[in-house]
Amino acid sequence: MTAESRPARYAFLGPRGTFTEAALLTLPGAADAELVPYATVPAVLDALRRGDADTAVVALENSVEGSVPTTLDELATGEPLQIVGEIHLPVSFALLVRPGTSLADIKTVASHPIAQPQCRRWLADNVPDAEWRAATSNAEAAQHVADGHYDAALAGSFAAARYGLSVLAEDIHDVSDAVTRFVALHRPCTPPAPTGMDKTTVVAFIGEDHPGALLEILTEFSVRGINLTLIQSRPTGAGLGSYLFWMDFEGHVADARVGEALMGLRRVCSDVRFVGSYPRADRVRPEIRRGTHDDDFTEAAAWLDAVRTGSPHS
Repeated sequence: MTAESRPARYAFLGPRGTFTEAALLTLPGAADAELVPYATVPAVLDALRRGDADTAVVALENSVEGSVPTTLDELATGEPLQIVGEIHLPVSFALLVRPGTSLADIKTVASHPIAQPQCRRWLADNVPDAEWRAATSNAEAAQHVADGHYDAALAGSFAAARYGLSVLAEDIHDVSDAVTRFVALHRPCTPPAPTGMDKTTVVAFIGEDHPGALLEILTEFSVRGINLTLIQSRPTGAGLGSYLFWMDFEGHVADARVGEALMGLRRVCSDVRFVGSYPRADRVRPEIRRGTHDDDFTEAAAWLDAVRTGSPHS
């Protein structure tokens, strides 16, 4: 089978039955694609980089626990990949056990490290003597329970049937309405066309730490009326005091205000990595401040050109 005739391949954090797979299945075309699970987020992204997958889906941010550091670091400093879409998935956990297990029987509970803090109080109230065990994914935790390694797993209730487990408790969370943000990635490509309800992600590297360095970056957005939806500092690995800034903001790289801001970043930073412009999952249309519409930039450029050439201008 040639690459042109085979089904599209989607890489995701496995095994089957993860929340990442559930997010992936909401994407157009996913039902007809070949779904390929990998054991870790770096393995998922490396599969895409090698060409073993056409699309990768990974978790980026949780409304309770914040950003997923592994994903941010891989996309900020690894071989470049590009976000082409995002999915917001409501997340509620279930306690999965082998049939016949009661709460009193549970001495160990396994889950992904991001899941445990979202259920900490529930666990303390309901299985106070149980010890928590880390797994690379919640579905892997369920698999370990099925294999007899642990007594219970925090996972999606949809994973129970896949691993022959029972749902002992549902709708487990310490904070209601928790949402995890997943992103779909391709190898570097032309961004999806602007919709007017878009988000852009970049990584900015400060060349030399100095007073006002972060303010210089933020000013490029502020003066153009661009709202940042996420800013996260991460170490570059080059030594103490060396940081990069991951930033999500409203708008598309095709928008004049965004293009101007990116050029400004490029002037004041040692490097800027473009990570993608893509439709917002929440479909929110940003409020564009007076003077920052595309027509405003076009008119201002025409005025400046007239000044420089001595042409009549108002």
